[in-house]
Amino acid sequence: MSEKQLLGALEAGGTKMVCAIGNENGTVLKSEEMPTGDPQETVDAIYSWFKDSNIKALGIGAFGPTAVNPASDRYGQILETPKTSWRYFDLLGSLSKRLDVPCGYDTDANVACLGEARFGCARSLTDVVYLTIGTGVGAGVMINGKLLHGMLHPEAGHIPVTRNEHDPLPVAESGCPYHSNCLEGLIAGPAVKKRWNGKRASELAEDAEAMDLLSDYLAQALSTYVLCYSPQRIIIGGGIADHTPIVALARQKTLDALNGYIVTPEIADIDSYIVNNSLESKQGIMGCLALAAEALAK
Repeated sequence: MSEKQLLGALEAGGTKMVCAIGNENGTVLKSEEMPTGDPQETVDAIYSWFKDSNIKALGIGAFGPTAVNPASDRYGQILETPKTSWRYFDLLGSLSKRLDVPCGYDTDANVACLGEARFGCARSLTDVVYLTIGTGVGAGVMINGKLLHGMLHPEAGHIPVTRNEHDPLPVAESGCPYHSNCLEGLIAGPAVKKRWNGKRASELAEDAEAMDLLSDYLAQALSTYVLCYSPQRIIIGGGIADHTPIVALARQKTLDALNGYIVTPEIADIDSYIVNNSLESKQGIMGCLALAAEALAK
């Protein structure tokens, strides 16, 4: 791809921003991380990073909830996030006006799903669920080849799951400020640390009891996604999934939860159906590049 067709990618997370330059083939030529701080200061830093790069379009994958419907009056704004200084901040507008290039905009989980669908283990598939498990739990969903939007976007990281009666985490100390028994509140980083005296999930990877508990919650969610979205593959990323065996452990538990009700070739090959991410944690940035290419084509 020639220089005049360089594309920008911004993976805008609640903890860090990842800026990158690449091309429509998903090749990342340059990237840099910066902390997510005050909205205006953060956007100033992002603009400074991109302003002399000659990008012709920018793809943004933002932490949510965020308005992804172009018809919405709040399109491109961060919505009711626990990061209060970012609530109703116009991330898309503040960057598109200053950079003066076409911009694509979606959630960070959706762009990761797009990255896997275009460049990773979901190529040739049209119906995919991508789940990321880290500081929070996010879900990106592709249906009939298109990222799923509705009144907002999928928030499948917050579906309710049944608490294990032996879970040492008190109900009042869920890792989610909104729900006491959602997947994020029981499996993401804050819940892990509260439950096990500040330890990270990676430090518990050899703890069979801890992994059994986390994989049980994961399997409950996966069986729900199978039933509701009927995906051709489920891909799981994020630090907790990458550094523990919970994905492998959740496969059989998902089959147990489905109890023989869904009989398809995909379910029969469960090891190829529920998988870890395939792009070395670059799926989000690569999805942003694909989003930028779509914006440029329009």
